[in-house]
Amino acid sequence: MSLMRRGFISVVVALGALAACTPSGSPTPDTAVQVVATTTVFANLVTQVGGQRISVRSLVPAGGEPHTFDPRPSDVTAVADADLLVMNGLDLDDWVVDLVSEAGSDARILRLGEDLPEAEYITDEEGSLNPHLWLDVTYARAYVDRIADALAEADPDGADGYRQRAAGYDAELADLDAYARDTLAAIPVERRRVASSHEAFPYFVRAYGLEVVGVVIAAPGQDPSAGAVTALIDTIRASGALAILSEIQFPSDLVEQIAAETGVAVVADLYSDSLGDAPGDSYLGMIRWDVDRIAEALR
Repeated sequence: MSLMRRGFISVVVALGALAACTPSGSPTPDTAVQVVATTTVFANLVTQVGGQRISVRSLVPAGGEPHTFDPRPSDVTAVADADLLVMNGLDLDDWVVDLVSEAGSDARILRLGEDLPEAEYITDEEGSLNPHLWLDVTYARAYVDRIADALAEADPDGADGYRQRAAGYDAELADLDAYARDTLAAIPVERRRVASSHEAFPYFVRAYGLEVVGVVIAAPGQDPSAGAVTALIDTIRASGALAILSEIQFPSDLVEQIAAETGVAVVADLYSDSLGDAPGDSYLGMIRWDVDRIAEALR
């Protein structure tokens, strides 16, 4: 983490300490476990397992970007009061570790994406692990197992309920995984080639039989060179790709320009790091929405 970002978090921690001394007007729910998650996606998974026995807050709001998120004073208070903090790791949301430390929190930190058993990690050109495992529903199911174990450890009296809810939710996830595979498998292989606005979908495309022929932006905030854009346009034309996958929180004139040059569709309203409006306001709804929108563009 940069010195500038560390300094910003220190200021936020100081402001949060002052806010914690001021009555908020809304009492903390009397629940067994106070959970803070870094994103709405993880908060939703925790809610499905925890039910009414827990209280869950997402630091990054719906539609927000965890890669570049800056915490607010109210987030410091939430972290300081948490029993369990749920994050992904793998450089997606590692900023929260410094926030926990500087807030003086003793919350257990659950890193959902790190050292996941049987995970086949995807690396970029620099060798960094891509963090977006949950877009493969198989890995989201593994996340849910980890969440159930962490909640049971934090609240042994509720362990049976957590594991029962996790089992029920896992059945829904298994159905979702089958739906995604069947829906996209029905599209001819030669029509499953796509480009991507950035490296958010490699686990999704691997799991569900798509092929990414190129990426517009290597990472959020890193604009490609003119030569890279020209090369990508040539690749899209040569490959016969039919669409560019783009996330709803990243509207991009460059993506639209490349689509106009190549004549492909832009699926501009996909979800990846964050939930959104219904029907994308839950993990189940988010994945089903993405599958349906992509299938519609490729048919």
